[in-house]
Amino acid sequence: MNRERIVELDKSHVWHPYTAMSKYVAETDPLVIVRAEGARLYDADGRSYIDANSSWYCAALGHRHPRLVAALREQADTLCHVALGGITHEPAARLAAELAACGPGALPHVFFSDDGSTAVEVALKLAGQYWLQNGRPERRRFVALEGAFHGETLGATLLGGVDVFRRAFAGLIGECLRAPTDAGGYERTFAVLSELVSAHADEIAAVVIEPVVQGAGGMRIYDSALVRAAREITARHDVFLVLDEVFTGYGRTGPMWAAEHAGVTPDLVCVAKGFTSGILPMAATLASRRVFEGFLGGAERAFLHGHTFTGNPLGARVALEVLAVYREERVIELAQPKAARIAARFARLGELAGVSGVRTLGMVGALDLNARGYLDQAGWRVYEEARRRGAYLRPLGSTVYVTPPINIADADLDELLDIVEDSVRAVQSSAA
Repeated sequence: MNRERIVELDKSHVWHPYTAMSKYVAETDPLVIVRAEGARLYDADGRSYIDANSSWYCAALGHRHPRLVAALREQADTLCHVALGGITHEPAARLAAELAACGPGALPHVFFSDDGSTAVEVALKLAGQYWLQNGRPERRRFVALEGAFHGETLGATLLGGVDVFRRAFAGLIGECLRAPTDAGGYERTFAVLSELVSAHADEIAAVVIEPVVQGAGGMRIYDSALVRAAREITARHDVFLVLDEVFTGYGRTGPMWAAEHAGVTPDLVCVAKGFTSGILPMAATLASRRVFEGFLGGAERAFLHGHTFTGNPLGARVALEVLAVYREERVIELAQPKAARIAARFARLGELAGVSGVRTLGMVGALDLNARGYLDQAGWRVYEEARRRGAYLRPLGSTVYVTPPINIADADLDELLDIVEDSVRAVQSSAA
């Protein structure tokens, strides 16, 4: 099928996420991607683009890593899918054991789901049902941060602190207590969080945070000591702490898990994105022994939640191979000099007029062009410049960032950073 026909069908039938469809249909000349490999996307016109955001952060090992593709093919030869309700299979059992062994802290129980949103949804339901059937039924509220993003299912939307994502669903979702992220800085944010937990502990099922980096809220980075403070206050009041590692896990911030920066063990951890490195949708929620044991007993105490593809054999086999690649190809170790490259280049970008709020951590680099928020178009002008130069960026309003594959080749990374710098310079020059 030629490019023109693909675009015709797309604009006639596909409803795109996070997209103003009137403008898209009338004006957008979309990239039409026909294949991808490593850190690069290839379009129908024969051009390649460096994937600067790992296709919404999930292609942590790049596209079509040969070991992952081989694992998928091998598994497809024997078992593609079987429901996990009361039966099991080797890939799911092995994957759960490996996640329990490598996860942040002592979290020996694994509930599989489909994506980051459902992993968070599982954590919320586990926390709420635990207290309901273990003597604290009044604990029905959650605490989250302003600027948070935890997914798009209804429960995950409840937690979200980015107003533009939440406002359309006001009245459909329950109450969430929020600690503000404002000019007072994150120290003030976590001081308020502590106050909220202290004042409302008897009503709170869990505190949910993105450890160290608030991703979709603007790649905002805060001190890991504040994650420790959150663990301390929740432990003091016997409130569950949920760490949403959907974005931050699998080496994005440096170590395998962002929780390692703080040296804490939460009660529940949500993982996705890098889970299968973009091969298949799959996720997991890791739980402590205490949470698991709160559901033991009669049938009325069971966690009555599931997904058709929970523990899917194809996804589980690929996810196992992802963990093997991380170990055997020293992905975390070899990313350290790449992270230093990102930090050095973004520090230089911070010297440009009109650029502010430069920040980096691990394989994340971000800068702000102004302070107008998610719907601002400044970042999209950088997107257009970068697209012309051969990189696919997806800004967060006025925030321009890179989150390339963790194992991106040095030459590709240097080319990407050159494109980002040239694109920002071009936009700032035209605005002067």
